[in-house]
Amino acid sequence: MSFRIILEHQTLRFAAAHFTTFAGECEPLHGHNYALTVEIEGDLTVDSWVLDFSEAKSLVRNICRELDHKFLLPLDNAALKIAASDGEFEIKFGDRRYVIPRSDVAELPIDNSTAERLAEYIAGRIVDSLRERGASNVTSIAVGVEEAPGQSGWFREALP
Repeated sequence: MSFRIILEHQTLRFAAAHFTTFAGECEPLHGHNYALTVEIEGDLTVDSWVLDFSEAKSLVRNICRELDHKFLLPLDNAALKIAASDGEFEIKFGDRRYVIPRSDVAELPIDNSTAERLAEYIAGRIVDSLRERGASNVTSIAVGVEEAPGQSGWFREALP
């Protein structure tokens, strides 16, 4: 038997700038008001819940705060030339060049800042935090990242 909690996007939001690369092209720099949906599945604890809602929301809100009002930089993107200095990032794609203060950048260990990769990254962060807290009852996690109403990328992972 398995149980699930769902955290809806009304309070799990962040605004961020990004661009994606695809098929040798690069989108123009733009932003979204992202909204998250998080599903956490598992066995009930001795307190008869998968996870306390307040604890789960706090955990996800902290991740949203880290990404809020940042440029989402996919550090593993082979199409980008990224140079970091103490105070800034220089990002090049073809003849386009962006210089962004480090304080305005969320450095992400992903290959592209698509909704799907953002969902995977956020799910990984949640799993890491749950493991640190000893939540061994959790059996799977799913994260949806909505870029615009009706337009979401999802990542789901079963946990050992």
